[in-house]
Amino acid sequence: MSAQLRSILLVEDNPLDLELTLHELAQYRLVNEVIIARDGQEALDYLHRRGQFVLRRVELPAVVLLDLKLPKIDGLQVLAEMKSDPALVEVPVVVLTTTQNGPDMKRCRALGVQGYLPKPVNFHELIDTLAQLGLVFAIQREPLRAES
Repeated sequence: MSAQLRSILLVEDNPLDLELTLHELAQYRLVNEVIIARDGQEALDYLHRRGQFVLRRVELPAVVLLDLKLPKIDGLQVLAEMKSDPALVEVPVVVLTTTQNGPDMKRCRALGVQGYLPKPVNFHELIDTLAQLGLVFAIQREPLRAES
């Protein structure tokens, strides 16, 4: 039964938001590998298997958690490139956001984003969002161990 678990690509440049999001993922006891990209260029390099990621596994991530305000290439550009690339269009993208209003969110919807998570990320909201996307199967939790 051991098909290899697909990773989660977390694209976040803010150290505090990154730490809080990783903490929330840990609270859920995820066993999926979390790949961190700290800017849009690094995210695209990972997705396209180029640069430092040229030797990574071929499998695409189960989901991309994408901040919009990123250095080098912003999150909207990353999303636009993903949704225009036949190899990446099916990868679910959940935007990490401080607001769900405004022109950025309208553009995200137009580009086909699958969901939004308010920052800081709360693991219950993360799981609810992934469940709405039908992705709960793609992430795995470490089972609770009985105390001896």
